[in-house]
Amino acid sequence: MKVTVVGAGGNVGSTVAYALAERDFVKEIVMVDLERKEGDKTFYPSKGRALDQWQTAPITSFNTYLNGTVDYKDTKGSDVCVITAGVPRKPGMSRDDLLSINGKIVKSVTEELVKQSPDTIIIIVSNPLDVMTYVAHAASNLDPKKVMGMAGILDTARYRAFLAHELDVSPKDIQAMLMGGHGDTMVPLPRYTSVSGIPVTQFISESKLNEIVERTKSGGGELVGLMGTSAWYAPGAAAAQMVEAILLDQNRIFPCAAYCDGEFGIKDLFIGVPVKLGKGGIKEIIEIDLDDEEKKLLRASEQAVRSTLDDFKKLMDK
Repeated sequence: MKVTVVGAGGNVGSTVAYALAERDFVKEIVMVDLERKEGDKTFYPSKGRALDQWQTAPITSFNTYLNGTVDYKDTKGSDVCVITAGVPRKPGMSRDDLLSINGKIVKSVTEELVKQSPDTIIIIVSNPLDVMTYVAHAASNLDPKKVMGMAGILDTARYRAFLAHELDVSPKDIQAMLMGGHGDTMVPLPRYTSVSGIPVTQFISESKLNEIVERTKSGGGELVGLMGTSAWYAPGAAAAQMVEAILLDQNRIFPCAAYCDGEFGIKDLFIGVPVKLGKGGIKEIIEIDLDDEEKKLLRASEQAVRSTLDDFKKLMDK
């Protein structure tokens, strides 16, 4: 098995690669990024990070080879490609601000990857995620089941982590689901949240649960405010979990940005929905029952994602 991570000279991409290497089921991980020039010196971040990580193999006991490169020819034959490339989010920068530059980057990267691996599966981590997944699908001409965005697993992990701390329970025992776009309009679903099968509402007040939901919605912004840049450990681990589910055909049920063609009443849009991930990518979108309030929130999130996509299309037409 071979996996390519683009943008692997940065924090998110290198974390994806290392999280996968430690799982030790992939034969080779190709870490791609641009060279960086400073004065009369040229640096190769992806090569350096790959070498550093490979040198931990004898210590942490994995066999997966990490190969850093600037040449897309080295990605030939990749089963899965994870795209983390793009400009990172800075304090005060909305995801919409990233549209133009990251759209061009994701389009170019996707075209290069598909040239080398025409049957690959693509996972998008670049922001604004829902729109960048649409861009990758359009640029790749792949079956939409083979193109998806990572965000739902990350957002759910944040929600579960906040709950685990508040309830003083293991995060392993918390199951949760959320839907919608990645950002302020995401739709956490407390009705589908449980602690070892027990509804979370038996452990926590409605007001405290609502506080955690709101913190989850702004989870990315909270970390940007603390660090001055986007998160990388949790996003990297989330993308690695998706790769594992696909390549090991685990049939895991995750919220991912997937192409909807009528599901939940949504058409021609990539947005966060529950999916079954396994061999070949998205095996199915799982249409869970939503109450009227949840449907209303999902419609609002759909409108927000579609509006951002429309803005992107206008930018590209200029």
